[in-house]
Amino acid sequence: MNKRNRVFAWTLAFSALGGVSQSAFAEGNISIAQQFGIGYLILDVVRDQQLIEKEGQKEGLDIKVEWRTISGATGMNEALLSGALDVASAGVPPVLTLWDRTKGKQNVKAIASLGSMPNYLLSNNPAVKSIKDLTEKDRIAVPAAGVGFQSRTLQIETAKLYGDQDFKRFDKISVSLPHPDASAALIAGGSEITTHFSSPPFQYQALEHSNVHKVLSSYDVLGGQATFNVLYTTQKFHDENPKTYKAFYRALSEAANIINRDKNAAAETYIRVEKSRLPLPLVQKIVNDPEISFTVFPERTGVYAEKLHELGVLKNKADSWKDYFFNEAWENPGS
Repeated sequence: MNKRNRVFAWTLAFSALGGVSQSAFAEGNISIAQQFGIGYLILDVVRDQQLIEKEGQKEGLDIKVEWRTISGATGMNEALLSGALDVASAGVPPVLTLWDRTKGKQNVKAIASLGSMPNYLLSNNPAVKSIKDLTEKDRIAVPAAGVGFQSRTLQIETAKLYGDQDFKRFDKISVSLPHPDASAALIAGGSEITTHFSSPPFQYQALEHSNVHKVLSSYDVLGGQATFNVLYTTQKFHDENPKTYKAFYRALSEAANIINRDKNAAAETYIRVEKSRLPLPLVQKIVNDPEISFTVFPERTGVYAEKLHELGVLKNKADSWKDYFFNEAWENPGS
């Protein structure tokens, strides 16, 4: 076998290995992972209407899209950094942490917001009226204990009440559990889970039960409407796949426009794509909630960047939201 054939054979063998992203070899492939909940509605619409493929055709590309579902930022980040995934999705704090740790190396940055929506800290313990009422007997369910969106939001609020030196006070009673499982446990009661830092649609569903009440909103912590989750990738994928990346970003923007033109139809898309058993009227109520905004523009992400730097979670200080977003997002307003 000559050298050229050996290289070709090696390439075929390597590309067949499980977990290796095809986009490492040629533009026109993208693998995307999302988590659970209405916070990923923009991606549901992109997927349902094949918007990436349509935008790719405008660039002369036949884009192959692979969709995955992963719960929690930890698994997302491991898949992204290993090359098994091209685009990950998570709350703002985990993305900032990865931006901070990969700066000067993989240079992970955000692509776009997936929307602004509040996350509620819920409890089935009548004694818990504020986080000051939490005790060692309580257990707080979150998707990624200590590091995810919900945990970091709770840490920022804890620092306000107990001082920066004690911002991890509630980490020891936090447990990692996917939203669907945590919500079911909270509603049923009788388990160690007495509190759940939830997200849409699960928080709305839980609040329909009389034994569950709201303790705190993420908007209370952040000072108003703020981005919940974002999409992010590595500098390598961004730079080596300019047409695919452009098509993806345009697809996200178009999906946001589609949702805002007809939110009731978007609710139907959510149920169809996610195979959700939630009643359509409830999903439509959530999607039309004035506290929720489906937009690719980042809002108040700088609050996390500033506070997490103050707490020592982030080593690098961001001067602007543009420091941790790729430049395609700069054409729109953001914060």
